[in-house]
Amino acid sequence: MRLTKFGHSCVRLDTGQGLIVIDPGVYSDPAALDGADAVFITHEHPDHCDEARLLDFHAKRPDVPIYGPELLAEAPSGLAYTCVSAGDVIPVAGTEVKVFGERHAVIHPDLPLVANVCYLVDGVYHPGDSLTVPDMPVRTLLAPVAAPWLKIAEAIDFARAVDAEAVHPIHDAILSDIGMGLPDRLFPQLVGDSYRRIPNGQTATV
Repeated sequence: MRLTKFGHSCVRLDTGQGLIVIDPGVYSDPAALDGADAVFITHEHPDHCDEARLLDFHAKRPDVPIYGPELLAEAPSGLAYTCVSAGDVIPVAGTEVKVFGERHAVIHPDLPLVANVCYLVDGVYHPGDSLTVPDMPVRTLLAPVAAPWLKIAEAIDFARAVDAEAVHPIHDAILSDIGMGLPDRLFPQLVGDSYRRIPNGQTATV
């Protein structure tokens, strides 16, 4: 399977039988949706779910399912989502997408928690904005490395807990090039040589 990063937390997975897009948000390249056979959203925040872009995409490709947590279906846009929750298994693009998780990580105690689901696709794990460790093996972890809800120590401990063969950073659009150097230094030191950054627009085999 081939994984292409389209900025921030958006990735596209080419299974050889179809294209799966996860979290096309406002910080990601619109080209991520080109040719998509299924779209998966982890949660409602716009850096993961660009509803205006998805409405346009749905108008052009109404046959393509868009999956997300139940609360997305209540969004004012009225975009048609197929609701998923932890334990679901969705057959798509010649493979299966397994669903984990329930809630976004805490940003601040005074802010409400939103629903957040995580996706495991042929061993590739996208946690959205959570530190949910799945109860099954992960080959490739897409690890959030910078967020208002996240400390670098938590990101490193999360990667250690998941214990994947490969770790690729996501959720990094808020970092400058200089800032990206911090996880690029600390992850190899504290997690190991499994860590490798995929530059935006580039593809890795996973």
